[in-house]
Amino acid sequence: MKPAMYPNSIPPAFRLERNLHGHLVHIAANGDRSENCIPVRAFPIGAPDEGISIVGADGHELAWVERLSEVADDVRRLIVEELAQREFTPEIRRIKSVSTYATPTTWEVETDRGDTRLVLEVEENIRRLGEGALLVGDDRGVHFLIRDRFALDKASRRMLERFL
Repeated sequence: MKPAMYPNSIPPAFRLERNLHGHLVHIAANGDRSENCIPVRAFPIGAPDEGISIVGADGHELAWVERLSEVADDVRRLIVEELAQREFTPEIRRIKSVSTYATPTTWEVETDRGDTRLVLEVEENIRRLGEGALLVGDDRGVHFLIRDRFALDKASRRMLERFL
């Protein structure tokens, strides 16, 4: 049985705008306004452009976006901007060096956001996500994504394999 709110699985039309304080405002099809809403990805790593909930300040879902490509350009731009401010998951492109093959160890890495250093406290801080993807948590609580460990250069793969 389909929810009454979404007949035929088509979400209601809505708009987004920023208020004077820079916060998102959800404007429902009937004109109701909800201040300080936030977009939340259902699958931030596996399907980042699919399944995005617009959540009100009270934590209730205001709208569901099946795919970002299906919303108006201005709404998509605001969602992407807001997500970029809230999410920080740098992608490791290359492992330059590791201080030791026993944990804790310091890694020098090249990411999509520049070079950095991370401390891997325990090997359990490397989580397998499937399809060769890994999530590496460092000692500061930052999570680094390796989208496809098999696509890394040979030297990076060799260093990484010692921890898996």
